[in-house]
Amino acid sequence: MSTHPAPPATAQKLGAEALGTFWLVLGGCGTAIFAGDQVGYLGVALAFGLTVLTGAYAFGPVSGGHFNPAVSVGLAAAGRFSWKDVPGYAVVQVAGASLAGLVLLLVARGKDGFSAKGAFATNGYGEHSPQGYDLWSVLAVEALLTAVFLLIILGASARRAAVGFSGLTIGLGLTLVHLVSIPISNTSVNPARSLGVSWFAGGDVIVQQWAFVVAPVVGALVAGLLHDALLGRDDD
Repeated sequence: MSTHPAPPATAQKLGAEALGTFWLVLGGCGTAIFAGDQVGYLGVALAFGLTVLTGAYAFGPVSGGHFNPAVSVGLAAAGRFSWKDVPGYAVVQVAGASLAGLVLLLVARGKDGFSAKGAFATNGYGEHSPQGYDLWSVLAVEALLTAVFLLIILGASARRAAVGFSGLTIGLGLTLVHLVSIPISNTSVNPARSLGVSWFAGGDVIVQQWAFVVAPVVGALVAGLLHDALLGRDDD
């Protein structure tokens, strides 16, 4: 009789992904919405990093801890995840993020005078960029930083990497990604995070969200395809 525990069922994996993405948006975007003026860019960056770090250790053992459709695509491109599982992961990631966005909206409405327009941690370019960066700057930084983030994930989670430190490395990596790009795009590198709050933000911000789906997915796909050529196969 085998003493190895049974692998998690598909429903458990999808549930863990939904919970992890919910936590990422609740913690990261919640910090930006409720405490952004107090903690600044550094505090918001740390909040996103901490949500991924804690989520990776809490939910990662069940689902792999993607919490991001672009990560699922990049891992599939690198041969670390099955392409057939990407659509299911993406659906529950967006659902978890959207539920968090709804919770944040309900809480925020408890303050007199609150308006989600322009104050709901949304991503954007032009007038919706924190410091007015144009579309091409935003596309470039989102694709590039997502690619780098995927390379960090692939390296930290490889069999040849130090055991037990992947969540810490990935969380710190996401913190640094936010420090670079919050002024430019308010940092997405995650289509679920962008969509999860943009539904509720009002105005025309939802129209710009295509950029925060396309650029992260392209960056992740490129990183996944090039990882072995750049850094060698994990079993070499």
